[in-house]
Amino acid sequence: MYKYNDFDRSFIENRNRQFRAQVARRIDGSLTEDEFKPLRLMNGVYLQLHAYMLRVAIPYGSLNSAQLRQLAYIAERWDRGYGHFTTRQNIQYNWPKLSDIPEMLDALAAVNMHAIQTSGNTIRNVTADHFAGAAADEIADPRPYAELIRQWSTDHPEFQFLPRKFKVAVSGAHQDRAVTKAHDIGLRITERAGKIGFDVIIGGGLGRTPMIGKTIQEFLPVDDLLPYIEAVVSVWNLLGRRDNKYKARIKITVHETGIDEIKALIDQRFNEIRPSFSGIDQSLLNSIIADFQGPELRNEPVHEFHTRYDSAAVFRSWIDTNTAAHRDNTHSIVSISLKKPGQTPGDASSAQMRVIADLAEKYGYDEIRISHEQNIVLPHVHKEDLFALYCALKPYDLATANIGLISDIIACPGMDYCALATARSIPIAQQIATHFDALKIEHDIGHLQVKISGCINACGHHHVGHIGILGLDRAGVENYQITLGGDATQTATLGERAGPGFSADDLLPAIDRLITAYLSVRLSPAETFLETYRRLGQAPFKAALYPETQQNTKAA
Repeated sequence: MYKYNDFDRSFIENRNRQFRAQVARRIDGSLTEDEFKPLRLMNGVYLQLHAYMLRVAIPYGSLNSAQLRQLAYIAERWDRGYGHFTTRQNIQYNWPKLSDIPEMLDALAAVNMHAIQTSGNTIRNVTADHFAGAAADEIADPRPYAELIRQWSTDHPEFQFLPRKFKVAVSGAHQDRAVTKAHDIGLRITERAGKIGFDVIIGGGLGRTPMIGKTIQEFLPVDDLLPYIEAVVSVWNLLGRRDNKYKARIKITVHETGIDEIKALIDQRFNEIRPSFSGIDQSLLNSIIADFQGPELRNEPVHEFHTRYDSAAVFRSWIDTNTAAHRDNTHSIVSISLKKPGQTPGDASSAQMRVIADLAEKYGYDEIRISHEQNIVLPHVHKEDLFALYCALKPYDLATANIGLISDIIACPGMDYCALATARSIPIAQQIATHFDALKIEHDIGHLQVKISGCINACGHHHVGHIGILGLDRAGVENYQITLGGDATQTATLGERAGPGFSADDLLPAIDRLITAYLSVRLSPAETFLETYRRLGQAPFKAALYPETQQNTKAA
């Protein structure tokens, strides 16, 4: 992973010193909250429903054990003993005192971490495939390119006050695990004639006006990556609407201007600025790539793993559900679920973070990833170590075998924390997960992604859930809309709204009917919910959700 140099350390130290003085002036009243707001947002500090919140950047989701231990320490020392991992591969602390945040930032700097540009109208934390550097289907590791973009965008003088926030995701594999088509810019690494390039997608995004991004370049050479991204952002910076924040994202600009005209403007801007990129960016990229060579993997037989796999059913279930194919067939990629039924999705206690750090150091070559699905990944684990790893995770409620199943729910903090939320997300996620866990049918149900947002801003990615749930306020009462058929992969699709919303009490029975209908109409256990939905359309699922409508239709 990227290693900080003297410039990086000096930059963060000076930035933290500056913010410490700003916090002191806010506390003594020299700054009003309105004056302080843009300053705190530049440093990842929000004012939520009950307290300030600090959002810490985990660039492209990569950590080492020392960093995760420090995150655990911060949770214990200045928060309530836990952190919340987000769909942006960040971690949030929901209960810090404002006076303590400078100390938290200094503690982060001690392990080469920060909270810069995790908020505000700027280029946010660049995300990437959480299997980066390990996946069997990988064309190239996307993280060096994400790091290049991170360095270029940090404190970029032209892009600190954009029309709205701007999000970038990079994927380097055939399978898109970074939701690139729902980003302002999505980059997918491709290969032609032995050379690496990028499929460039712009104008994706969720929120109140969800849109799937459009391809604007099918093969952008690596040498052109930074100037082309700069051209995209600078064109939008001029065209983007500042009169209405709900219409300010680049997806609206692309929609209103048209993809052809936008492409012409970007190409024009690219041709203007390309000569100013003299190759220093490529020299920097080459040095960054050297930092991402990956560990020297052990080459040992895997006899014990096969014995354990064949003889231990519970372990076998965990392997089948929570591991993925590694580029080296003696290793596996392990996803550690933070979704034990009944727990808050994405939350990890300081004790859990510490044990994961210890296990990453012992069994995982000291590499850790945070997924946008709010789980933690050990990308390199030798198969002979998998049983020992599984046994070590169990006492800490970290061995739940549910990755990609109905209880592996993405959920935003909702009205329990967020000042923008209009409904609760966490209790809904907990109810669904515990219900289907009690029925013991989620493995029979198979791959099914449920995603829940507590407001129209869609931080829970509900638009691209196989089953999406959106919580809204209807005359002071929580009301939950259901969307069906969403997809976050390379075949990205926005879910379709099924019909009227449900009360909090009626939602779980509705989901239960929905799953029962799926099980009755699928061709076989191998046909997933999404495949069944695409084959049959909405009709059988809508009939299950609204049986009274069907009865009324028959009576008429």
